[in-house]
Amino acid sequence: MLGASRPNNISAPLQLTSLSRNVDTNLDSIYSFCILEVAKRCFTIDLGEQSIPVEGHNHKNVALKYLMKRRRSLLMTKDPLKVDRLYLDLPKSIRVMSKKLTRSFIVNWQKEGINEFKGSRYVFVLEEK
Repeated sequence: MLGASRPNNISAPLQLTSLSRNVDTNLDSIYSFCILEVAKRCFTIDLGEQSIPVEGHNHKNVALKYLMKRRRSLLMTKDPLKVDRLYLDLPKSIRVMSKKLTRSFIVNWQKEGINEFKGSRYVFVLEEK
């Protein structure tokens, strides 16, 4: 239980072990929980005309996060002329580079979802090359 509070009469501190696990020897197993943290790595998003340094866990999630930011900017813009310009500037392909590996993705944008997200605006499908 992550949100559970400890009883007031127990004052033993949590100790961090080398396995990134919180251990409290005086509490029941209900109050013990495991924290797993995966370190973020440095990536570079290459759009052809610009490169953006970012941090993330894996290639696909980095690409999804960037594309969702672009989609959100489209959804929040009220000026129709600016929306059309932003839609034309959306990336059709994206490369995510780490130190050793580069993954390329093809992005298929739709102004309105037809298949899976029917009725949603500015839907994209990400496919690995």
